Amino acid sequence: MPMLLVRRLSTLRRMPWLALAALLVVVAGGWAQPGWAQTAAPGAVPPASAPRAGASAPAGLPSLAGTAPATGAEYKVGPGDVVRVLVFQNPDLTTEARVTESGLIAFPLLGTVRIGGLTATDAELRIAEALRSGNFVKQPQVSLLVTQVRSNLVSVLGQVGRPGRYPIETAELRLTELLATAGGVNPTGADLVTVTGTRDGRPFRTEVDLTKLFGSERRAEDIVLRNGDVVWVDRGASIYIYGEVQRPGAIRLERNMTVLQALATGGGLTQRGTERGLRLHRRGADGKINITQPVMDETLRDGDVIYVRESIF
Repeated sequence: MPMLLVRRLSTLRRMPWLALAALLVVVAGGWAQPGWAQTAAPGAVPPASAPRAGASAPAGLPSLAGTAPATGAEYKVGPGDVVRVLVFQNPDLTTEARVTESGLIAFPLLGTVRIGGLTATDAELRIAEALRSGNFVKQPQVSLLVTQVRSNLVSVLGQVGRPGRYPIETAELRLTELLATAGGVNPTGADLVTVTGTRDGRPFRTEVDLTKLFGSERRAEDIVLRNGDVVWVDRGASIYIYGEVQRPGAIRLERNMTVLQALATGGGLTQRGTERGLRLHRRGADGKINITQPVMDETLRDGDVIYVRESIF
């Protein structure tokens, strides 16, 4: 055996290129064997393989199918909306039309198609099916975009940044979203917001306290608006101070505001003002004005007037 090995080595030295080629063939053949790649060192963890399409999850492991977060309901096309319809690789079928009162749009080759009350996805499927069944397009790929919303509008009036009419572009437009779109409530606006409209064919009216919208009952207070709703933000409660104060005038009445807080908001007393000269003018239930000398921690009401007299000394 040793002499045979020496002879083979001497032969390989005389033919180096042939030996190298033979070695490469052997190595390539070994990798091609089915069990070669699967041979692993003891205790090694085999790499994970990609799951086959349609394969079920292993026993004991929860399936991830259907766990994608659910999106909100889509907007439904209504009368007056303007839609743009495009058919892939068919530019001559591109259409921009306004939905009629009966929910129809005019479309090339099809005449009229009823899409009123459908979501954009359902409208795309209806148009595609009509093109396919009429043998106009074999495999139509339809895209529909609502460019102008005119069928669902709400109005916001009063003490907001930009009063006006706003479209309901989502299925669940909430009160806070509308107020944010309208620029928010002005500093002079009230905390109570009035919403009027119709629900199930009946008149609807409710008052929403904005200060409670971010509490534990936020979702219950933050109502969903409907087509034709009107949101009214009234002017907030105010009081008035005049006399020997730094900044006389009207002041927004905060909740549980006291006389001392009102004077501080007005910049405090002047050098000639005196606390003993405070007078509170308040209208009673009978409509008459009652004048009293308040204490500093007395709670004020809407419409109260504080007068600061000049000190005699």
